[in-house]
Amino acid sequence: MQDAYQIDKSRMRQSFHRAAKQYDAAAILQRQVRQEMLSRLDVVKLAPARILDAGCGTGHGLQALLKHFKQAQGVALDIAEGMLDRSRALFPWYRFWQTKPQFVCGDIESLPLATASVDMVWSNLAVQWCNDLDVVLQEFRRVLKPNGLLMFATLGPDTLKELRAASGESHTHVSRFIDMHDIGDALTRAGFSAPVLDVMHYTLTYDSVESVMRDLKAIGAHNATAGRAKGLTGKGFMQQLRQGYEGFRHDGKLPATYEVVFVHAWTGTQPYTAPGTQPVQFMPRKTVSAGE
Repeated sequence: MQDAYQIDKSRMRQSFHRAAKQYDAAAILQRQVRQEMLSRLDVVKLAPARILDAGCGTGHGLQALLKHFKQAQGVALDIAEGMLDRSRALFPWYRFWQTKPQFVCGDIESLPLATASVDMVWSNLAVQWCNDLDVVLQEFRRVLKPNGLLMFATLGPDTLKELRAASGESHTHVSRFIDMHDIGDALTRAGFSAPVLDVMHYTLTYDSVESVMRDLKAIGAHNATAGRAKGLTGKGFMQQLRQGYEGFRHDGKLPATYEVVFVHAWTGTQPYTAPGTQPVQFMPRKTVSAGE
């Protein structure tokens, strides 16, 4: 049986491609999370030569990273070409730096990058759009060098809890998000060391349900799950949604809650080995003399 929460990557790619031009105007949460992630770099001792922004969106995260790490080369990766087009537009200033950023269209569950090719992986609110967290973290571990840093933010289970409650149970109207403790376990399975995770809650407020849905559409956050309603939802669904959401109205506003899980972890000193394999150790050859 197909998982109702399986994400249709083709639909997701199209949604983000179409949303690219208006994305920045609606990406309030993404900006707030980016600033929080950047503030945490102040206590990190790292001088990366090459940084991957996995799920770069319109490129503002990578731009900030390259201003922070002035000697680094950036790699902007996104599944949607429209997002990469917007990212390219941010970087006319690259000529003042050592190396032009690279722009790669790809899926973070199958990174088109060489093993041990980057010193830092950064990802701001993209991991939740993947189907298999273990695969994602294995890919991050594979492309990172020894003593490399993984730093990402993703959405936890309380995200859009109001919308989930108001929309009912007949279809999957909101994606499934992974608990912080399960993310920690997955990091260990992937071979990361010294993981640090914590959670922050953000609440955006709106005048109407239509405003909530409009902002989600503007950032490309369409419902791409396999269990979504395949036809038009119609007036009946919107009426149900309005009625259900009204129960959350507070001080005249409707809340949209986001649980954000912040993560950083290190690769340690050992080189990457594929899951299920062990590095081969060659023992020194012992020479035996004739008298022994």
